[in-house]
Amino acid sequence: MKSKTLEERFKLIRSVGDECIQEDELWQLLRERGGGNPEIVCYDGFEPSGRMHIAQGIQKAISVNRLTSAGCTFKFWIADWFAQLNNKLDGDLEKIQTVGKYFIEIWKACGMDMSRVQFLWASEEINKRADEYWMRVMDIARANKLPRIVRCSQIMGRADTDDLTAAQILYPCMQCADIFFLKADICQLGMDQRKVNMLAREYCEKQFKPIILSHHLLPGLKQGQEKMSKSDPNSAVFMEDSEQEVNRKIKRAFCPPEQVQGNPCLEYVQYLVLERNGEFSVDRNEENGGPVIYRSVEHLHRDYESGRLHPSDLKPALAKSINSLLEPVRLHFEKDKGAKALLEKVRKYQEAR
Repeated sequence: MKSKTLEERFKLIRSVGDECIQEDELWQLLRERGGGNPEIVCYDGFEPSGRMHIAQGIQKAISVNRLTSAGCTFKFWIADWFAQLNNKLDGDLEKIQTVGKYFIEIWKACGMDMSRVQFLWASEEINKRADEYWMRVMDIARANKLPRIVRCSQIMGRADTDDLTAAQILYPCMQCADIFFLKADICQLGMDQRKVNMLAREYCEKQFKPIILSHHLLPGLKQGQEKMSKSDPNSAVFMEDSEQEVNRKIKRAFCPPEQVQGNPCLEYVQYLVLERNGEFSVDRNEENGGPVIYRSVEHLHRDYESGRLHPSDLKPALAKSINSLLEPVRLHFEKDKGAKALLEKVRKYQEAR
């Protein structure tokens, strides 16, 4: 395979994020690590806390594949202790770790290239170098006032005004410490994690500042939902949803005619279908212009705003595309006995809540 130029690698990495802090630092990092030794380390952490939706599954697989194709190593921090601190699944560590294994199975099934991916369990890795980790956590805690840490509570899905436990105050200090513990060059998390990433840049020594590459947050299916959420099953498409469930959810999704802004269906086409497949096919009625293939967001938006593409044509095509992306996952959980058992356990956890 032909090696990529510096500019090609920069474009691939930069394309993953809505925001990059800072681009000049990314260029410098690529120049310094041009030979790949040492490797550029990207990291993202996740709390295993329930079913996985398409933003966590398909969108993350697209991002990881781009970064690894640019020569980066991607470290997934499986934040089991963090989920326990945040009282997910009632703080039951065994359940949390089962969900973590389920997440890994999904990423394997949905096309994530695992050749340059590492999955690291927080509980195991921290215990290996506990003195290093907890000294860093304490140093970060000492360097920041309580209001600064409380403002980071957004990373846990909490508001500043929530009645936080002492464990949840500790959480941002730990997540900040993760970046240094993993020796991450690039923090590749969502825009909702920006505050703690900025905390890391403010805290750290001048000679090392992690680059923040924040990806776009896919909205929920309902009007005004800025972020897809697991709490309302009808507002999210899950990675093991059946074809019928996907069709039903997309059919009911908010999708006003001729309105691009705040339209979740158009965002799913842009960030999932076009990013993954490079094109989006619509079997449009002849009276509306006949079948069409979109290969750019600009073409898609232009037709939608003009009315040449109607929700009645867009939605079935989107549901079909999403079902195609999810089919390998469904087959994996149907045919692989271990994966099937994991899914059954996770579904029981949800039913018990």
